[in-house]
Amino acid sequence: MKRRDLLAGAAMAGALPAWGTSTMTLPDMDLHDPFIVTDTASKTYWLFTKNHPAFTGRKAIGVMAYSSRDLKHWNQPELVFQLPEGVWATEGCWAPEVHHWRGKWYLFVTVHNDSLPLTEPSPVPGQRTYRRSTVLAVADQPNGPFKLVRDGEPVVSKELMTLDGTLYVDPKGKPWMVYAHEWLQLRVGAFAAVRLDDELRAIAPPRELFRGNASPAARPQQGQGIIVTDGPQLYRTADGSLHMLWSSWGDDGYFQTLSRSKSGDLFGQWEHLPVWLAKGSGHGMLFRTLDGQWMLVVHRPFKNARGKLYDVRERAGGFELVRQRVDLDLDPTPLPPSAAKAP
Repeated sequence: MKRRDLLAGAAMAGALPAWGTSTMTLPDMDLHDPFIVTDTASKTYWLFTKNHPAFTGRKAIGVMAYSSRDLKHWNQPELVFQLPEGVWATEGCWAPEVHHWRGKWYLFVTVHNDSLPLTEPSPVPGQRTYRRSTVLAVADQPNGPFKLVRDGEPVVSKELMTLDGTLYVDPKGKPWMVYAHEWLQLRVGAFAAVRLDDELRAIAPPRELFRGNASPAARPQQGQGIIVTDGPQLYRTADGSLHMLWSSWGDDGYFQTLSRSKSGDLFGQWEHLPVWLAKGSGHGMLFRTLDGQWMLVVHRPFKNARGKLYDVRERAGGFELVRQRVDLDLDPTPLPPSAAKAP
């Protein structure tokens, strides 16, 4: 019998509390590219990240989800998606995101197969291009289980190296996928958007939003002019302006920054704001707590990443980073707001 089945049986017998199988805190939780869904119906936070077999007991290429009622105490993660055998992808499940769309919950996740080369060679010496794409899976509940959509067909052309896809719904209620176009294919990574139909299929060619070197904070890497673009997330403030949270590499390592479209249009023009957090902080997302307050979750450091939580305030024309919630993330080396001053 599997460990989780034993724990579930113990809970039913009264040996464990009805809620959860074990208690963890963020310093215990190996995670990268965290994504949090606030499920108001069950008063639960679900934190999604790539599957780690040591935590789930499942040797699978997939996605796992931790759960919490208070953002401080978390339950042992469960495997919520497994890449099935026989599909084109053999690795990945990076940057999972879960979005509600038309009564279903959709998982956006990045997978790849480095043994499937692309036609177009890499412009970066010593590098090569291969299949890497964001694919979709669907479930009836935010915690899955998720089933692969369209047998893992990429949302955009398989000839494009796409990652970190996110759902954006425009003011007319029309869905788009915004994603990072990989530096391996461009040298200077970019963000692009593709229009989707109600089944979340691409119905038009993708359009580029901007390239990573548009931000004055981004720095070339490896002496080859490489600019990284990661983790786009889109949010609209009460004044109608549109904000993209994203990450790259700068003078102080991996960083989290914001760009703003004052027009509110997805295609800008975009202005690029100062760095919010650095020192290995990045690939974050904003979410609302059960009491409706904005928070930011990021991972830090880049390697052996752990989740960090910040209070965020919406203000005229944007967002302000207020303070790190060390009472929740128990960070022994917090990055204070003075080092993460909002623009």
